[in-house]
Amino acid sequence: MASSRSSLVVAMAVVILHRWCCAAAPAAAAANRTRTPALFVFGDSIVDAGNNNAITTLIRCNFAPYGKDFPGHNATGRFSNGKVPGDILATQMGIKQYLPAYLGAELSDFDLLTGVTFASGGCGFDPLTAELVSVLTMDNQLDLFKEYKEKLRRVAGDARAGEIVSESLYMVVTGTDDLANTYFTTPFRRDYDLDSYIDFVVRCASGFVRKLLGMGARRVNVAGAPPIGCVPSQRTNAGGLDRDCVALYNQAAVVYNARLEKEIERLNVTAAPPGTVLKYIDLYTPLLDMIQRPAAYGFEVTNRGCCGTGVFEVTLTCNRYTADVCRDVDKFLFWDTYHLTERGYNILLSQIITKYGF
Repeated sequence: MASSRSSLVVAMAVVILHRWCCAAAPAAAAANRTRTPALFVFGDSIVDAGNNNAITTLIRCNFAPYGKDFPGHNATGRFSNGKVPGDILATQMGIKQYLPAYLGAELSDFDLLTGVTFASGGCGFDPLTAELVSVLTMDNQLDLFKEYKEKLRRVAGDARAGEIVSESLYMVVTGTDDLANTYFTTPFRRDYDLDSYIDFVVRCASGFVRKLLGMGARRVNVAGAPPIGCVPSQRTNAGGLDRDCVALYNQAAVVYNARLEKEIERLNVTAAPPGTVLKYIDLYTPLLDMIQRPAAYGFEVTNRGCCGTGVFEVTLTCNRYTADVCRDVDKFLFWDTYHLTERGYNILLSQIITKYGF
């Protein structure tokens, strides 16, 4: 009798285990199928991981103290003390720890299969923005993406390459330099009033997104502008003796963001191929809150950068010979007068990921 009961228990266990395995295997397979295979990033210095190292431009940072907190204290060309948003997002999505620049280094098969950044510090949606400082335009970045896809096909084969292109996440982060540099700082677009220039930049952004969709992208996130008037460089340039936030610049960012968001919504309905998901990503609101309520995030300084005086140092002027670094970088939101510290980016990305659910 005891033997019969033991046999029955064993038989039931086998049935349960079989059912569990059969149920778990499809679930695991489904998870693998739905996992984002790669991350591709286009844009400006916020997400450049070193592409500018490979071109002739002054907009670069492949020297100390940049990269102070990157592994090996390596100045890779990332415009921060450590990781930048592409790295952080790739890590949070479980893709890889660092998102490499497409240019300037030999990429492994793994890097080709899991994504790169084509971003170039100093560019904008307005092609003139990049041309003024001799960096990659957004169309140049699309040309590199086209070249990348050929390399991907050679590594993965046509079918798998097509899946990677269509199933991956695309981040587009630019537009700030159009307003902060090209419009407000130089005279070259003054044939536009501010309102019409914003419309022009939004049209350029729309054109870029259409081209990206035409190249096979189906999950595209487009970031808006930050509170430009509160960036340390703009406080110095136009914030008066007290270096206040520049209300006009912030209002321009608000108007630009509203129109960009509306255009992304319109493209989602009228121009997106089946299966496309376009999202507008709000950078303005969370970053402004970090600037205005620093203690809530563990920051002490948000009106200047960690590098040097923090009032004007950025790229070539933030170097080991002219600029000391603040004692505790984690107390600073900004690394230089344009870009956040790694900790700042981590907190910002955490809020964005929570809100938009990448």
